[in-house]
Amino acid sequence: MKERTENKIKLVLLVLLLLTVSVIIIYNAVSLVLQTVYPRSYSEEISRNAEIYDLDEALLYALIETESGFDKNAVSSVGAKGLTQITPETFQWLQTKTGESYEDDALFEPVVSVKYGAFFLRYLLDEFGDTKTALAAYHAGRGRVNEWLSDPRYSSDGKKLDVIPYNDTDFYAEKVLKVRERYCNIYDLENKSLTEDKENGNS
Repeated sequence: MKERTENKIKLVLLVLLLLTVSVIIIYNAVSLVLQTVYPRSYSEEISRNAEIYDLDEALLYALIETESGFDKNAVSSVGAKGLTQITPETFQWLQTKTGESYEDDALFEPVVSVKYGAFFLRYLLDEFGDTKTALAAYHAGRGRVNEWLSDPRYSSDGKKLDVIPYNDTDFYAEKVLKVRERYCNIYDLENKSLTEDKENGNS
């Protein structure tokens, strides 16, 4: 009787051990898949510019993943180039702020593209004070977002967009925010900007 009980205990312990090992294997496999889907390409440039422009890395990773899928040679239908998909017109305007002088094709260089994407995103966050509104401006343009903010159908306070009237821009902003959350969870990155938005009474 005692031997039978001991055997049952050993069997239960063995099953628990196998279950634990299986869970660990599955967890690691899922983590590997997620890291493949949401990579940390160009991590040195992204980390450096996130620090310089006071951005959380997850937001910058999410923007690049959404904009170009980390394809440094990406070109959009409207001529936006590189990892952060900045148009030549915006690139030239941004350079009036930095005092630098690059040809448009410099946007295909990750060092330049990440720097100017981070600089532009920080500029928009400072201008609009809300992450989703800033992302809408990155996608649709500052002028268009300011028009929306002056329309009570889209903004109740003239500072933050309650509604983004362009479906593709609304989808874009929501996607970047969701991808940022995934980067935070997968790599345990800080979600700084969302915290700041909430502290400021924004969403």
